[in-house]
Amino acid sequence: MSKPPHDKRTTSSDELREQVEETRQELGETVEALAAKADVKARAQEKAAEVKQQAAEVRQQAAEKAGELKAKVAETAAQVQDRIPDPVLEKATSAAEQARVKAGQATHLLQEKTPEPVREKVAQGTEMARSNRTLLLAAAGVAGLVWLVCRRTKG
Repeated sequence: MSKPPHDKRTTSSDELREQVEETRQELGETVEALAAKADVKARAQEKAAEVKQQAAEVRQQAAEKAGELKAKVAETAAQVQDRIPDPVLEKATSAAEQARVKAGQATHLLQEKTPEPVREKVAQGTEMARSNRTLLLAAAGVAGLVWLVCRRTKG
């Protein structure tokens, strides 16, 4: 170490003790910070909790948006139905019933002709769709809105 200049006073022992204590404090904080960075498991758990919270927020937003879209669709459907004349409404109801009957027949025929492994995969896909219904409805609603916006902007 170099000697202090003669014109400056040397540091007293109390000041040295204070500096040593400050250095210990800083060293302790540095060690704690390094230990926290080295604790990969705790950091991973913190990140997982953060991602889980974000996912919950996204699910909540999607559910809210799906509810809004469902209400808008119901309102629009009611408005359209009010504007349709009775004879047209009766024909549409009859056509819809015929379509349901034909769809049921097609489904029955398709089930008879489809191999078992394909039916199992379809059943799995159906179950996944049912378990994620809210997300699918939200995605369908967003797709519908995008379609409407694109249609309106084109003319």
